[in-house]
Amino acid sequence: MAKLRHIALTSSDPGKAAEFFKQAFDMEEVRRDPSGQVFLSDGYFNMAILNHKTNEDADVGAHGPNFNGIHHIGFFVENLEEQAEKLDKAGGDRLTPTVDPGTGGLFGHGAMGPSNAEVKFGGPDGVIIDMSESGWLTSA
Repeated sequence: MAKLRHIALTSSDPGKAAEFFKQAFDMEEVRRDPSGQVFLSDGYFNMAILNHKTNEDADVGAHGPNFNGIHHIGFFVENLEEQAEKLDKAGGDRLTPTVDPGTGGLFGHGAMGPSNAEVKFGGPDGVIIDMSESGWLTSA
């Protein structure tokens, strides 16, 4: 079965966005292109922070050139409050209060158990960051 291992964001300032994720989530920089694009990893998952696409790029996408980011990404964390403090210090914008750590508190339990974020932050370039101690529904 295929497993998600990579996400790519587009940014007006990939270096600045990368510094946020390095500071907030201790991600490791594994590559930086001469063009300024940055590739990060947590040892398991790869995040590419790319320059804006142009109309000349084959993968410009439906949002067109100069689009920043994706809608949201989620991080499974061991301690929600400690991680939230790191995001606060890194310049994240807390969008929701922390609700019932470990329970999927913002949206409650699904039929298969906890399924959603317990706090949401705004990150660089308008990317929304969900965090959860309970994680999201998976097939595992």
